[in-house]
Amino acid sequence: MNPLITLEHLSAAYDGVPVLHDVCLTIGERDFLGVIGPNGGGKTTLMKLVLGLMKPSSGAVRYFRDGEPVPSIRMGYLPQYSSIDRKFPISVREVVQSGLGSEVGIFGRYTSAQRDVVAQTIHRVGLEGLEHRSLGELSGGQLQRALIGRALVSKPDVVVLDEPTTYLDRHFEAGLYELLAEVNRQCAVILVSHDIASVLRSASSIACVNGTLHYQPSASAVTTEWIGKHFEE
Repeated sequence: MNPLITLEHLSAAYDGVPVLHDVCLTIGERDFLGVIGPNGGGKTTLMKLVLGLMKPSSGAVRYFRDGEPVPSIRMGYLPQYSSIDRKFPISVREVVQSGLGSEVGIFGRYTSAQRDVVAQTIHRVGLEGLEHRSLGELSGGQLQRALIGRALVSKPDVVVLDEPTTYLDRHFEAGLYELLAEVNRQCAVILVSHDIASVLRSASSIACVNGTLHYQPSASAVTTEWIGKHFEE
C-alpha cells in the first residue's frame, strides 16, 4: 500500500511545555487508523499536526499521492464538538457546502455537479429534508451529522474525525461506523475516540497516544494488557 502521510520524529509543545515527542507513523492510502489514549495525552494535538493546523517543534509531516511526495493532500476534518454559535444564520446545506472550500468558483457559485454532491452527502448523513433548517433549530446530534457531512463532501484523500459520536443517538452512531467503512473504500480514515471497543471493531490499525505514539498494525491483535500498559505510561 502506498504511503499517504508520514510522521517523522514529530515533537510538539504549547508555550514550551512538551505535549508529544518522537512520534513516527506511516498512514497508507486506504488505512483505517483508530487513535486512542487518555485525556490530555496529545490525541487532538496529533490531529492538528497531521492536518497542518499546527507546526511541530521538531520533525516533519510529509504527504504523498501515488507514492510520490506532494505539498498537500485533500483532507476532511471533523473537530471535537465545539461551542459553535448556534445563532449564526447558516443552514444545513450551507454547512455541508462549506466543506468544498476552495473548489467554489471565482464568483462564489456552485456548479450543478457540486450541488448534486452536497445533496447526496446530506442524504448519506441522514439529514435529507432538513437542508434549509438553521443551526439553532438542530439538535446536538443533527448538528454533529451536518459537520460530518462537511468533512466528507469534498471526497478527501483522508478524513479525520475527532470524537465524532458526541451527541449522536445510538441508531446513527451504528450507522456512522457503517458509513465510515464505506468511505474507507475510497479514502483513508483517522478516527479519534474514547470508545475503545467501537474503534477496535472498526479500525484496521491502532495508535495509542500518550505523550508519544505506540502503534499496532492489526487492531485484532490489541490486547487489554497492551492498552493498559500504554495508557498508564
